[in-house]
Amino acid sequence: MFKNIIAPVQAWLLSRGQCVGCGKPLAEGKREKRKDGTEKMTCKCGRIFIYDGKTKKYHRALFEEV
Repeated sequence: MFKNIIAPVQAWLLSRGQCVGCGKPLAEGKREKRKDGTEKMTCKCGRIFIYDGKTKKYHRALFEEV
């Protein structure tokens, strides 16, 4: 039940380019270019996201992507 409430809020924050933990804009975080054409974004709170420039969307980084 808890996941049903939190997941839509996190998806909404990611669609706006904000961190799901602290709510700060991900553009303020640290960027690193990757070989596959995406960017690794690290928020100030420590959460890691992947930005795909083709689709212009963020997602939380998986263990394999870190």
